[in-house]
Amino acid sequence: MQVEGFSEWLGQVLGSIIRFIVDGLSGLFNWLSRASANFVDGLAGALGMDTSIVSIAILIFGLILLWSAIRAFLNASFIMGIIWLMLGLWLLSWIIH
Repeated sequence: MQVEGFSEWLGQVLGSIIRFIVDGLSGLFNWLSRASANFVDGLAGALGMDTSIVSIAILIFGLILLWSAIRAFLNASFIMGIIWLMLGLWLLSWIIH
């Protein structure tokens, strides 16, 4: 009888600890999800673009092209800088309304 009482108590304690950890992680991930959704909505609203994954990916790729243009200009490669700049601006103007 003593062993059954101790085993039940130990199971309840471990279950409570696991439940506390799962609830805490669930709250953390819900908070991160809401924060990232609000960030994407704010970014899309400020830029006047859609909030789809494709639009965000194109935005990131366009910013990478602009970064390549800046690096090309800093390396005194003006022709490549102009090409990267035009491609980046064209791509960004395509998604921004």
